[in-house]
Amino acid sequence: MSQFFQAWKKRKEALQSKTLEQHSDKSMESVSDVALTTNVEENIQLIQAQFGKCDDLVVRRFQTKSKAQAAIVFIDGMVDRNVISDFIIRYMTTPDITYQDPATNELDLTDKLRQIVRNILSGCAVLIIDGCQNAYLNNTRGWDRRSVEEPQTESVVRGPRDGFCETLCVNSALIRFRLKDPNLRVRHMVVGERTQTDIYVMYIDGIAYPPMVEEVIARIESNVRVDAVLESGYIEQMIQDRRWSPFPQIQNTERPDKVVANLLEGKVGILIDGTPFGLIAPAVFSQFYQSPEDYYERFYIATLIRFIRIISISIALLLPSLYIAFSSFHPEMIPSRLVIAMAAGRSTVPFPSLIEALFMELAIEILREASVRLPGPIGPTIGIVGALVVGEAAVTAGLVSPVMVIIVAVTTIGSFASPSYSAAIAIRMLRFPVMILAGMFGLYGIMLFLIVILIHLSSLKSFGVPYMSPLSPLNLNGMKDLFIRAPHHLLKTRPMMFHVQDKIRIREEEKPK
Repeated sequence: MSQFFQAWKKRKEALQSKTLEQHSDKSMESVSDVALTTNVEENIQLIQAQFGKCDDLVVRRFQTKSKAQAAIVFIDGMVDRNVISDFIIRYMTTPDITYQDPATNELDLTDKLRQIVRNILSGCAVLIIDGCQNAYLNNTRGWDRRSVEEPQTESVVRGPRDGFCETLCVNSALIRFRLKDPNLRVRHMVVGERTQTDIYVMYIDGIAYPPMVEEVIARIESNVRVDAVLESGYIEQMIQDRRWSPFPQIQNTERPDKVVANLLEGKVGILIDGTPFGLIAPAVFSQFYQSPEDYYERFYIATLIRFIRIISISIALLLPSLYIAFSSFHPEMIPSRLVIAMAAGRSTVPFPSLIEALFMELAIEILREASVRLPGPIGPTIGIVGALVVGEAAVTAGLVSPVMVIIVAVTTIGSFASPSYSAAIAIRMLRFPVMILAGMFGLYGIMLFLIVILIHLSSLKSFGVPYMSPLSPLNLNGMKDLFIRAPHHLLKTRPMMFHVQDKIRIREEEKPK
C-alpha cells in the first residue's frame, strides 16, 4: 500500500508540475522578450505571431511623408480611432503639417516585444516605422465606459453623490480631486497572469505606518498569483489575515470620500481596474457600522443613528434565537399575558419553534435573493408581494404563528440597517447557528455562542491591527469615535491603533506672546 501511495504522490506532483509549466507558457511571461528589428514587416510578423489568429488585431500600413513604410497596430474597440486617424496617421502623411512627435502627447519608446504586447492589450496604439528599431507607444485608450454615478450600495441622505466607476484613472482622479496633498503616494502594480489587471495602492506619506504599507504591497505580490483578477473581491480574499472567518477584515466601498477619510486616518486604499469597488486596509469591526454621513451631520444626530444601527445589528443576529429560547425553554421569563397570546397563536402550529423559525428565515432569504436577481422594476415588487403572500398563507395554513412572522420581518428590516453589505452577510450567516444552539440549549446556547464569537473577534487582526480596537485592547482616545461620535473639535488626534506617524489632526493656533 505504501508503494501505491508513493507512486500516486509522484504522479500527482508530475501532473501539477506539468500543469504549472503549461500555465506559465500561456501567461504574459511566455511572450518573448526579444528586441525589434529595423524592418517594419518583420516587426509586424513578430507582433502577429504573439496574438495568433486574432481578427480584432488591426494593422494599418501607410507611407510617411518621407516615403518610409510605417504601420500602426492596435486592438479594435479598445482605442479611439479618431485620435489615430487625426493625430497620428494624418500628421505622419500630410506634407503641409509640421510636428515634433509622430504621436499623441503621451508617448513612450521601446524595442522590447513583451512591453509592446502589454501596451497593445491595455489599449495603446503601437507605431512602427521602417528603419527605426524603437516602436512608439501611444496612449489612445478610448473604449466605452460608464460615467461617474451615485453609489448603489452606499447611499446617503447628506453627502457627495459621485461614486467609483470601472476605470482606474477616473477613480484615482476622484481621490485626487478631494485630497490635494502632494504626500499622497500611488504605487502601480499588475496582478493576474492572464488579465494583467492594473491596481493602485494609495497612502499618505507621513501619516501611514510604513511597515503596514509594505505589508499590504508584499501580500499582493506574494499571495495574488492567479490567472484572473476580475473584481476587488479576488484581492480581498487573498490578502486578508484569516480566510476562514465570516467577518470581513478588509472593507470595500464605492465612495471616494470614504477612501479619502480612511487615508487621512493612516490606512491604505487599493483601487482595481474594472470594478467600482475599492478596498480599505486595515479594517476594524467598528467601521462596518459607521457611515460617512456620521461626520456630515451634527454629532448628537450621528450618535443617535449609530446606536440605532447597533441595536438593529443585535436584533438581526439574536431576535429569532431569543424567541426560540424563551418559548421553548424559559416561558417563565415572559409576561403571562404575552405567554397566553403566543400560546394561542401557536396552538395550530405542528412544528417546534426552531423548525418554525428556520422555515421562515429560509423563505425570507430565498425571497431576498430572488428579488436581487430579478430585473430592476420587478425585483422590489416580487420581494414585497412574495413576503406578504408567503407570510399570510403560512399563518392561514397553520404552519407558523403570527408572532413568528412579526419577528422574522423585524429581523430582516434590522439586517438592512447595516451600512456595510459584507458585514450584514456575516450577521445573516451567523443567525442560523445561534438559532440551532438556542433550540438545543436555550439561553445557555446563546451565551455560549456569544462567548465564542467574542473570543474569535478578539483574536482577529487586520495587518497587525487588533480587529476589536479601540475596545480591545482598550484605547480611551479611540472611544471618542466608537459608539458615539464626538464633536469635530474634540477629535484632535488620529486613531492611534493604526500607528500613524502624524498624530495631530487639528492643530491649535499658537497664542501670541
